[in-house]
Amino acid sequence: MSNQNPQDPQQPHPYGAPAYGGYQPVPDHPQATTVLVLGIVGVFFSVVSPVAWYLGSKAKKEIEASQGRIGGLQQVTIGWILGIIFTILLVVGLIIFFLVLVLAVGILSTAP
Repeated sequence: MSNQNPQDPQQPHPYGAPAYGGYQPVPDHPQATTVLVLGIVGVFFSVVSPVAWYLGSKAKKEIEASQGRIGGLQQVTIGWILGIIFTILLVVGLIIFFLVLVLAVGILSTAP
């Protein structure tokens, strides 16, 4: 009876797979989920959209500089794009709000 230890690299693994090593997925960027969640929350609360845009931009640069050692680029990119879109919509909405406010004050101040 042979005493095979699957942890011993000299002994063959009983199922034909390597005893150690193999494919190890790269860890996601620590802020990947945060950026994605902020981008999605920005759909309903546009105030957080600039934060998603900023953090997403920063995380994208860090992921690209890691040369494949950090993952999560897809999550970060989605959150980053949502942050950009809803930040622009927030700015446009604020501009429209202030234009309407100025017009309303102008109209009310000229009324007898």
